[in-house]
Amino acid sequence: MKQRSDENALLASGPVGTTGLEAEARAVVSIAGVTKSFGSGNQRVVALEGVTLDVDRGEFVCLLGASGCGKSTLLNLVAGLDQPTSGTVEVRANHTGLMFQEAALFPWLTVRGNVEIALKLAGMPRNERRPRAQELLEMVHLGDFAKRRPHELSGGMRQRAALARALAQDADVLLMDEPFGALDAMTRDLLHDELEALWTSTGKTVIFVTHNVREAVRLGDCVVLLASRPGRVAAVYNVTIPRPRRIDSPEVATLAATITDQLRSEVSRGHRG
Repeated sequence: MKQRSDENALLASGPVGTTGLEAEARAVVSIAGVTKSFGSGNQRVVALEGVTLDVDRGEFVCLLGASGCGKSTLLNLVAGLDQPTSGTVEVRANHTGLMFQEAALFPWLTVRGNVEIALKLAGMPRNERRPRAQELLEMVHLGDFAKRRPHELSGGMRQRAALARALAQDADVLLMDEPFGALDAMTRDLLHDELEALWTSTGKTVIFVTHNVREAVRLGDCVVLLASRPGRVAAVYNVTIPRPRRIDSPEVATLAATITDQLRSEVSRGHRG
């Protein structure tokens, strides 16, 4: 993860001997001077202002901030669901996959059917869909539940099914908008382990939105802290804690406390503003 100032975009930091252009070329997602506003005149609300970031291929980046800081707005821009008011968002990938806080599974389909429909939309031939769907369900430990309907699953199992469906899109970049926010702590911790294992084995780039500081430190290669009103990059924390990590480890707790202090400062500044 590299945060670049607009005027020095071509001088992005990289290894010694690497030019800014080469460093930028490695990035799978490049966000340059992005501002996003809604409405006009007195009703205009600036959700994001001057956001500039690069996300390297295979990186796990967590976007962190208080409610209303523009995390989901930024994710929508990367997904191509919306366009910036100014600035540019470039994604150097064939596909992006989306996963939200709500599993949003089709209730009339089986778990396997929900994964197969994503494979169909991705253009996979019909005779290949069922075995591939079963393979993906095995990856998220739902192989024995392929014929169940979503209402027969627990919340954590529905999110596993949603993760399998996201993987079915064969996306190079996986965009996750608080996917575990509604789950209990134990289930969330188990899914952290599974997500990390899948990320490690597939090499996908992950951009993960959360308001949970420890979750961000537990999962991310780096944590991008967004300030509120309007959303802007307040800080980027590189997480060097060795993997695998535990969410309750002293190392995670220490870095989370540092980030929390700055988050509180940014929230207070926003309220004063």
